[in-house]
Amino acid sequence: MELPKFLLGDNTDYPSAIFIVHTEYPRFVINLENDEVEWLEEFAREDEKELESETENLIAQATEFYDREVSRYED
Repeated sequence: MELPKFLLGDNTDYPSAIFIVHTEYPRFVINLENDEVEWLEEFAREDEKELESETENLIAQATEFYDREVSRYED
């Protein structure tokens, strides 16, 4: 099965949270309510520098994905 790069997640236990799941490496879940990121990968020390520089870009992409999805519901 091929998954999209981002998935929108919801959970009634967290009624104000909006979750975006990034399904490609490095996999993570971000809660847009508070920008908390949960990584679904283990990283080696030497990968941390690259991860730090890429994180900002991935979070921006996740936010753009959410904005696009919400705009489609509003149309």
